[in-house]
Amino acid sequence: MKRVGFVLKVRQELIEDYKKHHQHVWDEMQAALRATGWHNYSLFMRPDGLLFGYFETPISLQAAQAGMAQTEVNQRWQDMMSPYFEIPEGAHPDQLFMELEEVFHLD
Repeated sequence: MKRVGFVLKVRQELIEDYKKHHQHVWDEMQAALRATGWHNYSLFMRPDGLLFGYFETPISLQAAQAGMAQTEVNQRWQDMMSPYFEIPEGAHPDQLFMELEEVFHLD
């Protein structure tokens, strides 16, 4: 299993709304993530909006992203979430993850 860590930046003025959306992630979105190899997925955020994501997947970040890109629900979710991030207008946050290198792991 490949462990993936990534960062993104949430617009500070939208942090509370962003958190509310993640208290009620659509069931179909959660099912699509599971079906495309996203396991043990967590998001953590600093007060300034820096978001750290972690998940485990069978192959790679790119393979997990490619699987989600095939789903209609991901398109809707990304369209809704895009305005919350400090990314170019019209871009989808799931395609702009800055993957982090794993430098230590303790089982």
